[in-house]
Amino acid sequence: MAFHADDRDLIATDISAYLDKQKSKELLRFITCGSVDDGKSTLIGRLLHDSKQIFEDQMAALESDSRRVGTQGSNIDFALLVDGLAAEREQGITIDVAYRFFATDKRKFIVADTPGHEQYTRNMVTGASTAELAVLLVDARKGVLEQTRRHSILAQLVGIRRMVLAVTKMDLVDYDRAAFDAIVADYRAFATRIGIDRWVAIPVSGLNGDNIAQRGEAMGWYEGLTLIEHLETVPIDSASDEAKPFRMPVQWVNRPDQHFRGFAGQIAGGRIVPGDGVRILPSGRTSTVARIVTLDGDLDEAVAGQSVTLTLADEVDCSRGDVIAEAKDPPHAADQFEASIVWMGEEEMVPGKGYWLKLGTQTVTATVAHPKYQLNVNTLDELAAKTLELNAIGVADVTTDRALVFEPYRPERDGAPNRALGGFILIDKLTNATVAAGMLHFALRRAENIHWQALDVSRETHARLKGQKPAVLWFTGLSGAGKSTIANLVEKKLAAMGRHTFLLDGDNVRHGLNKDLGFTEADRIENIRRVGEVAKLMADAGLIVLTAFISPFRAERDMVRHMMKDGEFLEIFVDTPLADAEARDVKGLYGKARAGDLPNFTGIDSPYEPPEQPELRIDTTAMSAEEAAEKIVSSVLEFERN
Repeated sequence: MAFHADDRDLIATDISAYLDKQKSKELLRFITCGSVDDGKSTLIGRLLHDSKQIFEDQMAALESDSRRVGTQGSNIDFALLVDGLAAEREQGITIDVAYRFFATDKRKFIVADTPGHEQYTRNMVTGASTAELAVLLVDARKGVLEQTRRHSILAQLVGIRRMVLAVTKMDLVDYDRAAFDAIVADYRAFATRIGIDRWVAIPVSGLNGDNIAQRGEAMGWYEGLTLIEHLETVPIDSASDEAKPFRMPVQWVNRPDQHFRGFAGQIAGGRIVPGDGVRILPSGRTSTVARIVTLDGDLDEAVAGQSVTLTLADEVDCSRGDVIAEAKDPPHAADQFEASIVWMGEEEMVPGKGYWLKLGTQTVTATVAHPKYQLNVNTLDELAAKTLELNAIGVADVTTDRALVFEPYRPERDGAPNRALGGFILIDKLTNATVAAGMLHFALRRAENIHWQALDVSRETHARLKGQKPAVLWFTGLSGAGKSTIANLVEKKLAAMGRHTFLLDGDNVRHGLNKDLGFTEADRIENIRRVGEVAKLMADAGLIVLTAFISPFRAERDMVRHMMKDGEFLEIFVDTPLADAEARDVKGLYGKARAGDLPNFTGIDSPYEPPEQPELRIDTTAMSAEEAAEKIVSSVLEFERN
């Protein structure tokens, strides 16, 4: 590997001093982004080459690859240093995010080469999520494009406050200053509209290396810094994290033996010393820091960015997902927020559907409301939208099933974004795919102003007065499976035994409570959510609640299960083959669905996800409705005894 002369001398005489020198250098994380084929990989390859970061065997392999699969004729194709996937080399585009490390005398750098193709926008967001600067590439022949604007907006959304507009391929426009000035003027108008004010423009040629590490003689009209000079001197925002109040999301409770209990995590903001007062959130309990423990021994002080284990002076309840914060200036907790959302899933967002939301070390179930608006990346207009599709950027309200410890992604004062407690991802519960990235704006006022009212007559009292144990018997199955028939028989038998019951039937509920809902996926989810809330209230009143709904999605049935007390939700799968259910077709619904007159019908053009581990499975091909009811009643009585 090539080293600077002073580094070679230092390595030869004092390797420890060389390592200490590298350790003391500031680290700048940045990304390259822009439209497809704007020369991002070539630019990074040239940065690595000109900063002397390429081993001799890598250089030999690069020369060989350039002759075999390169796109620059007899010249070296520097993009091949970064485009490692076979598909990338075949297509000449970047697909995945490639991270590369390099260093100069003044700084260390980690650069993320992110894709330019719209299909891989999600990968660009991934690379930008930890960056402090964005190098936005624009082809001098094409000017500012839609993807240029999209990546600028995304970079701003994830908190990147400094940009470099690198106008590439200047050699292909004969280093024309007028072409460069026109692009700069076009981008300046756009940047002003979206509030980007910390940016510089640099004309470059990745192929020839002009204005990357060395000035290009062909562009004598440019008097600014080269790209590397700018990267070496631009202020780094991450240092401002140390000035923030102390925050540490707990990743792990370290309990190797009965004599030690520590809380491990990476400090997201501020600094901490033994003796400092801290508050555990969301519980609000307070304590003081006893020790700051690391593998190399205890520390007298720890700052933002360090991973440590804290021991506390008191035995307080603290676990993964909690946040240890400065006692006098803690973050807030809420369960309803406004957020910017970048949708990255192939399937469109379903308002009201339950997704996993991960924020720092916290994981909760979250639902997203219909978007307030979707942003047009070309005109910056706020457009009405019912949902968000792939690569859409919008603003919507998010509701979680329990309070999240959070801070607004963008701080009120000038400084680095609160990524640890303000940025989140959404995960599809069925596929485990990450479908969105989001930035929290603020807690909704109603979340802060609405509190649970303690009642003197408890749910236990209601149940004791009725002489029974509350339960929710959730009947699920295809249309025509026999849910309502069996549920009706079960209620009659329980009522005859003196039990207090109520039956919520799917058709009956849609005549009143849910008459405003249709049969789209979003409406079906909202239908089940409302029924679940009503069933929970009835269970709190001490009733045995029976519900007969298709409820086709596992995630929504699980959502209702989590609303109830442990053990009070009994999922009853009325298992009837589609052919049998369709043969009955008492209401003629399957016939209409087959004819195309009834869209989104479960079992025909909308899926049914059968329960994987129901409390009871009723095989209607093996028993009658009466026999099924007897079996269910017996199970309810056994449930009460236990």
